[in-house]
Amino acid sequence: MELQGCGTALVTPFRADGSVDERALYELARWQVESGIDWLVACGTTAETPTLDEAEWLAVIRIVAEAAAGRVPVWAGCSHNATRQAVARARTAAEVPGVTAILTANPWYNKPTQQGQFEHFKAVAEAVKLPVVLYNIPGRSAANLEPATVVRLIEAAPNIEAVKESSGNLVQITELITLVPEGFRVYSGDDGMTLGVLGVGGAGLVSVVSNLIPAEMAEMVRAALGNDWSAARRTNRKYFRLMQGIFRETSPGPVKAILAMMGKLEERYRLPMVPVSAGTRAFLERLAGELGLAPGYRVQGTGDR
Repeated sequence: MELQGCGTALVTPFRADGSVDERALYELARWQVESGIDWLVACGTTAETPTLDEAEWLAVIRIVAEAAAGRVPVWAGCSHNATRQAVARARTAAEVPGVTAILTANPWYNKPTQQGQFEHFKAVAEAVKLPVVLYNIPGRSAANLEPATVVRLIEAAPNIEAVKESSGNLVQITELITLVPEGFRVYSGDDGMTLGVLGVGGAGLVSVVSNLIPAEMAEMVRAALGNDWSAARRTNRKYFRLMQGIFRETSPGPVKAILAMMGKLEERYRLPMVPVSAGTRAFLERLAGELGLAPGYRVQGTGDR
């Protein structure tokens, strides 16, 4: 996989009646592409994917691929804690025009061993011909994918070409980058760790904050990859509070709240996700106002418009 840069893990907009807001999703994805983002991720963690039924999951992937219109790659999230369900999703998503890779996370809740994860990811990869991107997110799944297991997977399934690393452990990520063969891509899965991961040889970022600032995050990653660390650090310094602030409560609550302030979607969630607390909302309104993302909100942070 030659892909470098910044991809956005898209949120899934909902309507007041709880249904997927197809128009808002299409427009959000299109805006991302027009802002210069390098690729899109449909149905990742940020998309509240566990709350989508199978028909909605497939519809979201199709809408994102349609909005991308071949201008950027599209990764389809095909995660499940039952291996046969993850395999079925991967096979289905691989048939969607415009989908260029399968993203698949550790099985959650089951807490599989390294051998269990090896067999799970291997089964998903063997089910498709598309490139497969592993997704290590132990904070959500309660299972950490160790570097040695990634190396075994690369040897067992040649179409496993990359990993999105969201362990939050820079030592582990550095070890992984030193062990994998040349050409295998390691992407940061944490906005706040991006420059650290790129500094030790990472290929890019799968971002949450780029839902809000796609052009700026894409430019920051390109600057770092181009060895313009001064420019990359300036952008990181400017937006670091935002990168941290959108995880003040469970994602994607805060990022959806700001997207609503920006007029990109209605602030709707599916249980068990709920709106952010009053204190977090006031903080986000102040931050969005200070950064010019939602000029209708006063910089003073009173929450008034």
